[in-house]
Amino acid sequence: MATGQTVIDFGAFPGSDRATVAVTGQSSILATSLVEAWLDATVAGTADHSPDEHSMAAAGGVGITCQAIVAGTGFTIVGASSIGRVVGKFNVAWAWV
Repeated sequence: MATGQTVIDFGAFPGSDRATVAVTGQSSILATSLVEAWLDATVAGTADHSPDEHSMAAAGGVGITCQAIVAGTGFTIVGASSIGRVVGKFNVAWAWV
């Protein structure tokens, strides 16, 4: 099992409805590992968004998923918005087993 945090960036105005970030350095991860990620409002906000804005984004249509596991390497975190374009950086926590 491993845990960590990263930042996903939807870009400057006008933003995007999709963003990705690669998590690497996971030498023990298997192709069959279970991986999850979520917007993390438990740490200080980013330069773009407060912890409250992280919570509102998670509740209001910004979903976080994981895909493309590469054994011995890592995976990709995908942020997708069902509410249109999103601007800026958000903290993301992740875990895998």
